[in-house]
Amino acid sequence: MPRAALRPLAIGLALAAALWPAAATARGPAARPPITVVATTTQLQDFVRNVGGPHVHVVGLLKPNVDPHEYEPRPSDVSAVEAARVVVEQNVGLDDWLDKVVRSAGSHPRVVVASRGVAIAPGDEDEPKGDPHIWFDPRNAIVMVNAVAAGLAAADPADAAAYRASARRYVARLRALDRRLAALVATVPPARRKLVTDHDAFGYLARRYGIRVIGAVIPSLSSAAEPSARSLAELIGTIRKAGVKVIFSESSVSPKLAQEVASEAGATVDASLYGDTLGPSGSPGATYIGAMTYDVTAMVRGFKAR
Repeated sequence: MPRAALRPLAIGLALAAALWPAAATARGPAARPPITVVATTTQLQDFVRNVGGPHVHVVGLLKPNVDPHEYEPRPSDVSAVEAARVVVEQNVGLDDWLDKVVRSAGSHPRVVVASRGVAIAPGDEDEPKGDPHIWFDPRNAIVMVNAVAAGLAAADPADAAAYRASARRYVARLRALDRRLAALVATVPPARRKLVTDHDAFGYLARRYGIRVIGAVIPSLSSAAEPSARSLAELIGTIRKAGVKVIFSESSVSPKLAQEVASEAGATVDASLYGDTLGPSGSPGATYIGAMTYDVTAMVRGFKAR
C-alpha cells in the first residue's frame, strides 16, 4: 500500500486509541459481581438486602415461618458460609450454632455481629444469654442496620459509599415506622393494652410502646420450652381476671395449644403474628417493616375487641 494511503489509516488508529479511555470512563467501570453475604435470621436477611441492594447476593440460613429456636444447622449451611465473603449473625440466642458452622467451613469470612451495641434484656433458663427478640424495638433494628452497613463497607470498600447511603435511607424508614407504630398503639387506652402470645417473644415491643404482657402460653423466651399443666391453668385464670379477649398465635408456632387455652379462658385466637421469623415472599410479613406493621395493627385490633 502506498505511504500516502497509510497516513490517514495511522492517524485514524491513533485518534481511536486516544479517545478509547475517555469512552470507557463515560460508560463507567465494568460492573462488579455482587458479593455473597450469608445472614442467619430472616430479619437480618432483610436488613442486608436493604443495605446491600444490587451489590450483595444474600443467602439466608433460617427460613420464613421456621422456628429458629429448634433449628439444627445443615451441611448446606457450611457450604454457604464457605462461599461467602461476609456472614451476618445476631449472636443472641437464635443463631448460637453459627460459630461452629464458620469453623467447619474454614474459609474465614468477615463475621458481622449485628447485635453489638444493643442493650440486651435479661434472659431466662432457656435463653441464658438474654432475650434474643431484639428486633422488636425499631431502635435496636437501627443499631443492627448500621452494624451491617459498617461490615459490608469494610468487606467491600469499593461499594462502601453505596452501603452507607442505603443504610441512611433505610434508617429514615425505620424511624418513620417507629413513629407510626407508637401512634397506632396510642389509639388504645393504656389499661386495655394487654398482650398474651404463644411464647414470651414481644418484651422489647411491649416496653417500647407501653404494652403490658399478661402472659404467654409457653412461659419462656424459647418456643421450644414445654409449658406445665400448672402454668397453663394459671394463665387461664390470669386471662379471665384481666379480661383479655384475644390470644395471639405466631406463624412459626402451632396454634393448637393457644386455641385450647383460649377455649378454656373464654377468649379467641387471632392473627398469626410474625414472631421469631418474617413471612414468606408475598405475605404481609415478608419484610421487617411489613411484619412490624402487621403485628402491631393486629395487636391493636385485639386490644379493642370486646
